[in-house]
Amino acid sequence: MDALRALGGLGHPIVCNLGYPSRELYHVADRPSNFYMMGSMGLANSIGLGLALAEPRKILAVDGDGSVLMNMGALSSLAHFGPPNFVLVILDNAVHGSTGNQPSHTALGTDLAGVARASGVASVVEADNVEALLTAVEEVGGPAVVLARVESGNEDVPVVPLAPKAIRDRFVAHLGSNG
Repeated sequence: MDALRALGGLGHPIVCNLGYPSRELYHVADRPSNFYMMGSMGLANSIGLGLALAEPRKILAVDGDGSVLMNMGALSSLAHFGPPNFVLVILDNAVHGSTGNQPSHTALGTDLAGVARASGVASVVEADNVEALLTAVEEVGGPAVVLARVESGNEDVPVVPLAPKAIRDRFVAHLGSNG
């Protein structure tokens, strides 16, 4: 949750992975420029990429290792179509945290930074603490992947109390206001 709190404090629009990451981000840094995923595992990267192609400001997509593993083809799209204002942050806790902490393939040796590089992503940075994560997000040239290794475990926070339409509407209104 420290990584999400820190990312939320940067002020960039964030498209956040479903499940606990969205719940935790809502709890520590709710704001209209956060787009919380609801039931779309593996798509935060794709939605963030599309948004960054249409939006001039820096866009962050925060995804989990399990979601990236589910949609690895999106890394190739990021490499080939990604604009310089897009950063994909992968929170790698080596488990599927929203479904009971089953080990993900990164726990078994899959190297997501290596996969991103092999997909053609030129800027790939690995971060082992919050300070390195924030430095990477602010200084890396996009399109970029920042792989942040984080502890497994979820905070006991309630679900996001907003309906998907309300999340969309306030996010779109915020972007339209040049917020």
